[in-house]
This record gives sequence, structure tokens and C-alpha cells, in this order.
Amino acid sequence: MNYKISKTLKDNKNSLIIIAVLWIFFAIVLVAPIGVSVGIANQSGSFDFNIFLEKLFPEFLSFTSIGEALSADYIGYFFKTLLYFSIIYLVLVFIGLFRSKPKHEYTDIEHGSSDWSEGGEQYSILSKSKGIILSKHNYLPVDKRGNVNVLVVGRFWFW
Repeated sequence: MNYKISKTLKDNKNSLIIIAVLWIFFAIVLVAPIGVSVGIANQSGSFDFNIFLEKLFPEFLSFTSIGEALSADYIGYFFKTLLYFSIIYLVLVFIGLFRSKPKHEYTDIEHGSSDWSEGGEQYSILSKSKGIILSKHNYLPVDKRGNVNVLVVGRFWFW
């Protein structure tokens, strides 16, 4: 199970950076105006949805809403809205990461390649340059002693 988490994080490293930058962008552009609008709608003691809708679009269009959101009047509303937004955002991020996780340990490993060996240990038997082609970088030498029979599984592609 640990290989799935590490492979997912490795494959999505660039996406995680973009996700973090988008979270900051949305916190400034989306959450700050909503937090200020909620604060203005709650000034009478109870939430007034009509006032919220009236103030929401002008707050989106004014770029001073992040300054207002961090003022003493609206900072509580801003952080509460940011908390709700962050929870929803993290759930969506985890869903995306879960869907991109590998299905099994051998996902994205070419079948028939030499990825199974490490450090060139296959070259104690095989050749790098000449002989019967087994894969892109592996050849079965014809001048070796012993059995050089080759079983080909699959099909040849010629184009």
C-alpha cells in the first residue's frame, strides 16, 4: 500500500504545487469577498440573504476585499469561510489524488523491458550491443556457450 502513496505523490508533484497556488489564489479572489459579504449580511444580528447577494458581486469586483476581510470587523467571517472552503478543497484534492493512484505495483512499467533489473545485472548474461534483439537495450549474444534459444511471446509489429 505504501508504494501507491509514494507513486501517487511522485507522479503528481507538479500538480500538488499547482493545487497549493490555486488554493492561495482562490482564498484571495473568492473567499475574501464571500467572507466580507457574510460579515455585512450578519451585521443586523441574523443572516440576511438578500443583503449577502447585494454585497457579493460588488465585493468580487473590488480588489480591496482582502484588506477588508483582514480588518477587525470581518476577520472572523473570513477565517470561518476559509475553513469551509479549505475542507471542500481538500476533499476534492484527495478525490483527484485517489483517482490518479496506480492500480497495482507494476503500473507504468513496460512489460518486457529490463526495468526488473538494477545496476546492469542483466549484462552478466546479455549483451548491450549485438546479438538477438530482446528489448531496446538488451541483446542475447550468439557467441555465448550454452543454449541461445529464444521464446518470443507476443507478436511482431512492423510499420
